[in-house]
Amino acid sequence: MKTTNIIIKILMPLVLGGAILYWMYRGENWQEMQHVMTDEMDWTWMLLSFPFGILAQMFRGWRWRQTLEPMGEHPRHSVSIHAVFLSYAASLIVPRVGEFTRCGVLKRYDNISFPKALGTVVTERAIDSLLLMGITAVVLLFEMSTFGMFFHKTGTNLSTILHHFSWTGYFVVAICLLALMVLLHFLLRKLSFYDKVKTTLKGIWQGVISLKDVANVPLFIVFTVAIWLSYFLHYYLTFFCFDFTANLGIGCAMVTFIVGSIAVIVPTPNGAGPWHFAVKTMLILYGVADTQALCFVFIVHTIQTLLVVALGIYACIALAFTHRHNSIGEKTSETTLFNKL
Repeated sequence: MKTTNIIIKILMPLVLGGAILYWMYRGENWQEMQHVMTDEMDWTWMLLSFPFGILAQMFRGWRWRQTLEPMGEHPRHSVSIHAVFLSYAASLIVPRVGEFTRCGVLKRYDNISFPKALGTVVTERAIDSLLLMGITAVVLLFEMSTFGMFFHKTGTNLSTILHHFSWTGYFVVAICLLALMVLLHFLLRKLSFYDKVKTTLKGIWQGVISLKDVANVPLFIVFTVAIWLSYFLHYYLTFFCFDFTANLGIGCAMVTFIVGSIAVIVPTPNGAGPWHFAVKTMLILYGVADTQALCFVFIVHTIQTLLVVALGIYACIALAFTHRHNSIGEKTSETTLFNKL
């Protein structure tokens, strides 16, 4: 049964993401896609976006370390950042496993309590979710006029959109919702497992309430804003890589960024499939041609995913040369074993 669950967790996201991508890109002219990448795309803007993608993860590592300090846990800055790099790469293989991966890295290299680290991850996710909901409300409020103008000029209304929405489109949405329900099921099972372990629950709770004891709350807020600002700039700068998105404006970038951020909740590797579908749909709403929108989401997502892979590989190499800080008991046992040998 355990093996079956593992297979489902690994295969289901891959199959789901692959099925959505196949449906979206079936019959696509890949030579045209290659032509856009080699002859029409401005790679300068793509390269300029990379530092922000890296900074977003570094800020997350620094913020995470800050939430651990009130509980007497002091991981090294480098280990915290490498753990975050590795967690994003690990989630490409098994979605959502990254949260556990980075807690395991801190336990392995700096002997940080796994339950406490996991508790702070829960805190981070809660804060990020609240911030994302706030940004979503503000963006939709300011961009509502854009949607209204679009509907007025084209004579389009909700019923018209639904009428032209193909059955495959409905199917993709239904599959995404189903996958989200399955993800929640596995998360609840994980939580029920921790409910059985008193010490683990205590550690998680300490992590959750650690925010009130953070030494420098303004710095925590700065890190949080910097994380999401870096994510946005990492995405927004890619608009200037293509003629058909360069003039869409920051409003369009914000809307598609928010929609894409929500879409990645669906458990597929780095949101592959749901992210493509959501962002492409919104770009079309802003007047981008279907083929051009497909080119944009495919190229941008692929390159940004490769950056995540590169950072994960770098983290593995860096951690291989990182000295482990073990507890006294572990050091003693290792010394004893060495003497015996």
